[in-house]
Amino acid sequence: MKTGAIIGAIVAAVVIGFAVYMIDIDQTEEARLPDVTVEGGNMPKFDADVGDIDVDEEEVTVTVPTIDVQPPAE
Repeated sequence: MKTGAIIGAIVAAVVIGFAVYMIDIDQTEEARLPDVTVEGGNMPKFDADVGDIDVDEEEVTVTVPTIDVQPPAE
């Protein structure tokens, strides 16, 4: 079981290594944002009435059922 996980990790590392070196992206032109002018306007105003939340802490004992699993006999 552990051997399969180790081999899978090695294969994944090799695949990722090849993927990193197979892609070559070069920037051919610089980006430039458009010129924008903003005049006037105002920010919106809000009045909000919100409720209060009271949080209390209480210790509770919970009974948890036990589970007995019997694997099938081979």
